[in-house]
Amino acid sequence: MYVNDAAQRHIRAFDVSPEGGISNGRVFVDMHGAEPGSPDGMKVDQQGDVYCTGPGGIWIMEPSGRCLGRMLMAEQPANFCWGDPDWRTLYVAARSSIYRMRLAVPGIAVP
Repeated sequence: MYVNDAAQRHIRAFDVSPEGGISNGRVFVDMHGAEPGSPDGMKVDQQGDVYCTGPGGIWIMEPSGRCLGRMLMAEQPANFCWGDPDWRTLYVAARSSIYRMRLAVPGIAVP
């Protein structure tokens, strides 16, 4: 996926061929929001839902791009990762703090 903040906070998706070529560029999600912030850190959970920082907090989208909701934050997050042995804790780096929250669905483990 490719994020283009200048293009109205869109995240775009592409099909990738076995040879590595890309085609079928399309808007995956439009992350407009009244709050400040732009798409930055992006991760996927074990159900295939996409998490991305953006206006107001962390946005959660289905693999189809439909927005499931946002985790609103006290300050603008920049990036995040899953942790703990069960990969169900989300650690969020914001402007001046680190936040931690437990989730029902684990993230994809990073080796």
